[in-house]
Amino acid sequence: MKDYHINIFHSEEDGGYITDFPDLPMCSAFGNSPAEALMEAEKAKTAWLQAARDAGKPVPEPRYRPAIYQLAS
Repeated sequence: MKDYHINIFHSEEDGGYITDFPDLPMCSAFGNSPAEALMEAEKAKTAWLQAARDAGKPVPEPRYRPAIYQLAS
């Protein structure tokens, strides 16, 4: 099964790492290290998907692929 792509970047302003999921609007997380940010991202993804299901909203299929991967295929 394909999973959702996670972007992770360092934020000087926030003093840590931020993750987001391009396929899941408004789903993001924060951590003091890249590893912590990824752990928090998994929690955020799980909560986002459960909230969408509970509200009867559609859950998008994983579709986003960064340009570098699109060029390689």
